[in-house]
Amino acid sequence: MEFCPECGAMLLPNDNKLECNCGYKKDLASDNKEYSVSQKLNEKQGVVDMGEAIDLRSKVNEICPECGNKEAYYELKQTRSADEAPTRFFECASCGHKWRDYD
Repeated sequence: MEFCPECGAMLLPNDNKLECNCGYKKDLASDNKEYSVSQKLNEKQGVVDMGEAIDLRSKVNEICPECGNKEAYYELKQTRSADEAPTRFFECASCGHKWRDYD
């Protein structure tokens, strides 16, 4: 597998040449059968960010002080010295209110 020296994309074989979408081409020897593609690429596909579509945050049973909802997302961060407990940050799953708790 080779990559384009101009843009870094993978070079694909086509008529005894390696070609890139940016226009770069590299000639291959006629007896070289090392390169092959098993699937034809017809269109470009973009990157799909599933983190925005699906909420992957951790959820716990914690009562929101604003709306009384019983579910909240939480995150632990070490905000004080290493020998002290981490700070817990919460966000209400219903109203989005944010608060923190110390141990």
